[in-house]
Amino acid sequence: MEEQTVVLVKPDGFEKKVVGQVIDRFERAGLALVGLKMIRLTQGVLDVWYAHHKDKPFFPELSKQMMSTPVVAMVLSGENAIEKVFAICGPTDPAEAAPGTIRKDFGVDKPHNVVHRSDSAEAAQKEIGLLFTPEELFS
Repeated sequence: MEEQTVVLVKPDGFEKKVVGQVIDRFERAGLALVGLKMIRLTQGVLDVWYAHHKDKPFFPELSKQMMSTPVVAMVLSGENAIEKVFAICGPTDPAEAAPGTIRKDFGVDKPHNVVHRSDSAEAAQKEIGLLFTPEELFS
């Protein structure tokens, strides 16, 4: 099934200068880059994005980290894109990720794991709507 999904290169990935390597991994896997921009996230966006974490004690630190530098936001499209992106990124914790995944190769710990990825079609649609206008997406 053709799907769209969101990937953010988080501040730690931006600071490590691995943005190009991250994009290259998705393109080599056959995913199409249909939206791309560098933005600075706001607290308002993060309150909606991470609504399920908003009342947790780590949320203020998570927000601070995600706003510390710009992020590179992309929309990827392709057959089973959400599943493919998960396989390329690896699990949230780099210690549990397989060698060759983005999080194992570049991540340090759960908060500093280089990328965010949509975990479902519903999340992807919400995240696309928060960051991109229809005019910013190309097929």
